[in-house]
Amino acid sequence: MGIGVSLILIAVGAILTWAVNATVSGLDINTVGVILMIVGAAGLVLSLLFWSSWGGVSGARHTTTTYVDDGPRV
Repeated sequence: MGIGVSLILIAVGAILTWAVNATVSGLDINTVGVILMIVGAAGLVLSLLFWSSWGGVSGARHTTTTYVDDGPRV
């Protein structure tokens, strides 16, 4: 799950928790919103933790250096 999907899940969960006042039989919308926010937050934390190992913010750049020997200097 990427950072964008995590942020979307957090936003949808927040909307369901605090902005929706509808009632559905057999389903608590507030609970679904809290679950979505928890899953989104967990995905965001995991994405940020693994981002550095994928070469994100602090990833090392691999460069190659080529030396050419033109022969003896005169």
